[in-house]
Amino acid sequence: MPTPTRRPAAELPPLPLDEWEDTKTTLHLYLQVVGKVRLARMPPRNHWWHVPLYVASRGLTTRAVPYGGGGETFQVDLDLLDHRAVATTSEGGRRSFTLGLPVADFHRELFAALDALGVEATIRAEPFDLPFSTPFPADREHRAWDPAAVERFWRALVWIGGVFEEFAGRFAGKATPVHLFWHSFDLAYSRFSGRRAPAMEGAGDVAREAYSHEVTSFGFWAGDAKVREAMFYSYVYPVPEGLTDRPLHPDAARWVGEGGGAQARLPYAAVRESPDPRAALLDFLESAYLAEAEAGGWPVEELRRDG
Repeated sequence: MPTPTRRPAAELPPLPLDEWEDTKTTLHLYLQVVGKVRLARMPPRNHWWHVPLYVASRGLTTRAVPYGGGGETFQVDLDLLDHRAVATTSEGGRRSFTLGLPVADFHRELFAALDALGVEATIRAEPFDLPFSTPFPADREHRAWDPAAVERFWRALVWIGGVFEEFAGRFAGKATPVHLFWHSFDLAYSRFSGRRAPAMEGAGDVAREAYSHEVTSFGFWAGDAKVREAMFYSYVYPVPEGLTDRPLHPDAARWVGEGGGAQARLPYAAVRESPDPRAALLDFLESAYLAEAEAGGWPVEELRRDG
């Protein structure tokens, strides 16, 4: 048997937004199409936990989603090493097609694959919360695809997801999985105090469900039109008094905004350039959590997992 090829352990790759922004938009739209398919078929969960996607060993995935009436499941994976979309079923069905297509063609090919596999899904085929509104079947503008940039981003997600999982293991309370929200394109993890939260003023259905209980969230996003660099973040709801007076670590971490808009932020570049990136990110996550939870009167010791 031939020896499998092994890649060396990768350092955190550079993610300059200007170099891959068009490709990032294409990938984001692909994920919105796939995510809406998952949303259409997945039974609802509290705080929209049925909506996100997940980092997988070769890319991003829906994980198993039920369909039919006999316990069948299907799964859609974006293989970001071979740059293919792969749809499979628990009955042994498989269809795939190449990535790097215009969004309109990606949408057509995905639904053709699902139809061939006997999976029915009806989605609202248009972008959600993005600065453009071209329906997916008509979007031939967004087609940029830099395979090397996509792989760098995915490898960053793999590394970050591992650190988030380590951080998650320190908590004994109710918490989310580490998952990727396709609407906002961020990898996220949240902890809950166990108490109901006051109703968010002016909240729609999505925010009302997401913030029904006291929550502190942590995440990573690759940058956008407003924040022009990859960034780690943390925030808490409701926002307690005196939050931004509390310390953050490491030195590059900062509170941004005030009142209900306060966030802790740490540039991805600061973590990447640190002598010990894992320790730097864990330091940020832990300091943000303690600032938010202690200021909010959470039972921090009760929620700490020993061992």
